[in-house]
Amino acid sequence: MKKYILIGSGSFLGTICRYLLKTVHFGGFHEWIPLNTLMINVSGSLVLALILTVALEIWSFDPDLKLGITAGFVGAFTTFSTLCKETVGLMRAGNYSSAISYLAISAILGLGAAYLGTVLAKKLGAKYFRKKKPNHKPDFLMGAESEVK
Repeated sequence: MKKYILIGSGSFLGTICRYLLKTVHFGGFHEWIPLNTLMINVSGSLVLALILTVALEIWSFDPDLKLGITAGFVGAFTTFSTLCKETVGLMRAGNYSSAISYLAISAILGLGAAYLGTVLAKKLGAKYFRKKKPNHKPDFLMGAESEVK
């Protein structure tokens, strides 16, 4: 039951954060590409990679808390469906170069942010946290049943 409460709480907070960031206005750039959604998805990629790297490689994390943060908060905060809707909107308005640029920039910055999150987690982990035992197997190597309890 704790797992579902943490996922629900994380989802609630992630949705509120997304809504608040979505209302910020960034000057005239929003007409070219939707900067709010881009910032949301890129920062979500960084946070997800950072948390998962810490949880899987560096620090023993409560699996329910990990799900609350990753599936709950980051899952509700990031928004692939809005990226798709906004891209279609750009295409329907005849802004094909903006639509393609938006997709490319989103993918490149998202992957870069995920890489940065991983590197940052490892550097912070080496400085501030104890390493897990070397024989620790990450959850994703144990199969899907490790997530279901």
